[in-house]
Amino acid sequence: MGVYDAPQWLLSAWVRSCTGAGATAPADEIRAVGSRLIDQWAGPGRHFHNLKHLADVLARVDELAEEAHDPEVVRLAAWYHGAVFSAADADVYANRGGEDEVASAELARTELTALGVPQARADRVHDLVIALRRHQPTPGDFDCAVLCDADLAMLASEPQRYKAYLTAVRAEYSHLPVEDYVRARIRILTKLQQRRALFVSPLGSAWESSARQNVTAELHRLEKELAKIEAGAVPTEAAVIPATSTFAVVRPDQDTSRPATPGRS
Repeated sequence: MGVYDAPQWLLSAWVRSCTGAGATAPADEIRAVGSRLIDQWAGPGRHFHNLKHLADVLARVDELAEEAHDPEVVRLAAWYHGAVFSAADADVYANRGGEDEVASAELARTELTALGVPQARADRVHDLVIALRRHQPTPGDFDCAVLCDADLAMLASEPQRYKAYLTAVRAEYSHLPVEDYVRARIRILTKLQQRRALFVSPLGSAWESSARQNVTAELHRLEKELAKIEAGAVPTEAAVIPATSTFAVVRPDQDTSRPATPGRS
């Protein structure tokens, strides 16, 4: 997707969210942590899980903010949800690839506490980031519902943007064999299709129909691709598929015999 420079508003938005959540550190310290986070999101290998994705999730949180109990905490969780990321072979095949929610959550709690954010709110950010491992909010947890829906919102994109998103996520895992990638993606899309609802917040539910159309079309495409691979009609080394991977969000049940699902939102 090429270089995506941080929009000018991004660092200011970080400072507002930190101070809004109760940070007591000097402004320059808050800005320094925000700058480091921006650098992490702009790191190498992040074709999809990059600054543009961060900005998109923050924008979606803003759309749903009226449903959140503590919008600034949700925004801080969005900032940290993919702060730690790896697409390296060793991590992917050990099911540690993509956004590392556990490490990101610990980083959030450590840094926010150091900035003077009250412990309860820092812990809440930690827990919200961890919840993105499954994207299944507890009923009544409106903050978690908003964060999960914002992270999954890319699924409801118009067709051309959805295609660009798939291309970007595939690029993050271009080193994976096509068959491994396709099988992992099919497992994830199948799990998504089986859900009663992809979006759980009232406002987010408006994205349901478009997202299901995209997921169904992609799954159909990948199943045809896999059939060709299994029949030997497509050399897996050279096969070109219309980029897939679960978006940066949901991961399949852990299965150490297969690579981790590429992507996850």
